[in-house]
Amino acid sequence: MLFKVKFIPLAMALAFSTGAGAQEVVKIGHVGPISGGIAHLGKDNENGARMAIDDLNAKGFKINGKAVRFVLMAEDDAADPKQGTAAAQKLVDAKVNGVIGHLNSGTTVPASKIYFDAGIPQISPSATTPQYTRQHFNTAFRVVANDNKLGGMLGRYAVDKLQAKKIAIIDDRTAYGQGVAEEFVKGAKAKFPGVQIVGKEFTSANATDFNAILTSIKAKNPDMIFFGGIDAVAGPMLRQMKALGIKVKFMGGDGVCTESMPRLAGDGLGEGIVTCAEAGGIMSDHEKALDEFKARYKKRFGADVQIYAPHTYDAVMTMATAMADAKSADPAKYLPFLAKVKYDGITGPISFDANGDIKDGSLTLFTFKGGKKVKMEVVK
Repeated sequence: MLFKVKFIPLAMALAFSTGAGAQEVVKIGHVGPISGGIAHLGKDNENGARMAIDDLNAKGFKINGKAVRFVLMAEDDAADPKQGTAAAQKLVDAKVNGVIGHLNSGTTVPASKIYFDAGIPQISPSATTPQYTRQHFNTAFRVVANDNKLGGMLGRYAVDKLQAKKIAIIDDRTAYGQGVAEEFVKGAKAKFPGVQIVGKEFTSANATDFNAILTSIKAKNPDMIFFGGIDAVAGPMLRQMKALGIKVKFMGGDGVCTESMPRLAGDGLGEGIVTCAEAGGIMSDHEKALDEFKARYKKRFGADVQIYAPHTYDAVMTMATAMADAKSADPAKYLPFLAKVKYDGITGPISFDANGDIKDGSLTLFTFKGGKKVKMEVVK
């Protein structure tokens, strides 16, 4: 007996498989340096985003009463502005619903124009340059304090608490390094106009030999060196300072305030020589939540949190909260809700000012003792 087979047109078949009953997919882009000298920091951020995505899916997060499925689209910018804009355009072309990133100020700023032109909300969990939000792109937000607060506070702390009077400045000429160093000097001068900046030296984010600039600085007899840059440079610099017999206090921003510093600096790290700050202060009432996150992170990835994974996690959750508030993952619809969002994250309460900066951003001061990063205090 012959049977007639009735073929269903492709368009109709697709309608059956992706119709009204299908689960909505929400695409979240993440960009950070997954290759290069600070790949450990980029991967740290990406891991934080991945944990947030998994948690959202595990609890069946709903938008407008319907469970959605979040997908992470991770890109590598290698901390390079050109690669950063290429990654941004790739995510725009993929029609992501939002972007978490970038890590570096130098990649975040040029990429932000691409997201703004496309109307895609962007939350950076770690870029601190004031320029990022001074562009007045309504799509740009961040969940950490900017360099005005970070560098300025470190400058005031250096002269007030650490009694620094003769300070040498080194920066790596990146948007972040130069910016935080400039704000440090402003903060120090504001607190104590008589402080002496005995030298200003420059290096690069890829440098490994600092003997020339350190020898120049040693001759000026400072009692502190402030470095605007990242741990991959600060570590070898501290080793060479020890070799040259430079015994002074060393201060830096969040770029040097990582769990990798003991490994990178070796015996150059010393005991309590280094003071640094994270551009996100965890108050005592959120320490338990942070400790639980760190334990889950280590179990999942077999490594310790470096620095901004918790803030990246909170950035994803903040974006999802705005989508829920708006009852839509459409960027144009949830963007106004993101601007007025209120989310209590593991790093603390998150809401944004008119520029997209976090309101009342706090900072955490650290030093290193016994080869471990040790918390000193949280300041606002």
